[in-house]
Amino acid sequence: MLRPLTAGIVSGLVAFTSSFVVVLTGLVAVGASPAQASSGLLAVSMGMGLASILLAVWTRLPLTIAWSTPGAALLAATGTVEGGWPAAVGAFALVGVLVLLTGLVPPLGRVMARIPTSIAQAMLAGVLLQLCLGPVLGLAANPFAVAPVIVVWALAQRLAPRWASPLAFVAAAVVIGVDLARSGTDLAGIGLRPVVELTAPVLTVGSVVGIALPLYLVTMASQNVPGVAVMRGLGYEVPWRRAMVVTGLGTVAGAPAGGHGINLAAITAALAAGPEAGEDRGRRWIASVASGVVMVLFGLGAGAAAQLIALAPEGVIPAVAGLALIGTFVVSLRGALAEQREMLPAGVTLLIAASGVSVAGVSAAFWALLAGLALRALLRPRGRRREPQSG
Repeated sequence: MLRPLTAGIVSGLVAFTSSFVVVLTGLVAVGASPAQASSGLLAVSMGMGLASILLAVWTRLPLTIAWSTPGAALLAATGTVEGGWPAAVGAFALVGVLVLLTGLVPPLGRVMARIPTSIAQAMLAGVLLQLCLGPVLGLAANPFAVAPVIVVWALAQRLAPRWASPLAFVAAAVVIGVDLARSGTDLAGIGLRPVVELTAPVLTVGSVVGIALPLYLVTMASQNVPGVAVMRGLGYEVPWRRAMVVTGLGTVAGAPAGGHGINLAAITAALAAGPEAGEDRGRRWIASVASGVVMVLFGLGAGAAAQLIALAPEGVIPAVAGLALIGTFVVSLRGALAEQREMLPAGVTLLIAASGVSVAGVSAAFWALLAGLALRALLRPRGRRREPQSG
């Protein structure tokens, strides 16, 4: 019992502390106020925690649910769209509906499977590139505040890679604390109670094309599909329909509170389903329950975390977010350029996504996907023409 509980607690700690800064950054970028971003962090934390508990108890499998860190990075690179924050909330709800339909309508899943991996990964790599420059730009702008964060992250990569991002956040918290003490900032006004800010969702062309469709694609290609592969590699078969229904409904439910979506865990899935959770494979589901409880508890503190981060010195938060995403960027880049014949379409996709340029109110991620697919279709080898017979 002890090993599953310990593995679950570690999984929850790593899942939250390694990337919640990215979630807040993404929500603010698409128009959320600090209070709405805090509400969104609360919504996704509670959603992934409760969904992990539900699926683990229901299936007796160590299924762990997470928020989409690449999806949050996509939001950070997209910025506001036509309709502002309410339109972003509408896009979140639409993503939940699409995930739900993916589980209930098999042909939709097959359509998703036909999107080339190279193009999807190139789009994600382009989106992440902007955010991964955060440590470099932050170091140039505010070296004394950002350098300690980078040094701690680099040393942790050598000594305890799994904890590199959480320890970078701890270093950032120390830097923020020292800065607040030096400036004499009064912290009495920082609220500790969780706050839920509900927003009526609306849909616009920009939010559907610029947020919902790319976010759905990133969620499926970078979270759900790899999540299934990780679990299969550990000897577990994910009940696809139940997982999609739970995460789809959870995303729809959390959208009005600002949650951008929940999905199968990919990276942290192995923490709860692997050998660290004990030799008895039949009891590893307890680790997922423990992880879910940790996420719910962290969600209750989302308001305080968001307000403290808002007081951070220049460059510190972008640096933490960028460091948390470097690993995902490298994996995406490798997937985009793995096949030589796919390199040119993938390269074009990456560059357009990295440009951050929106056209007609639609984000660069969508145009990158469109251009990459079009160029790939144009360059795809045709069947050999039949040679005329002689004689």
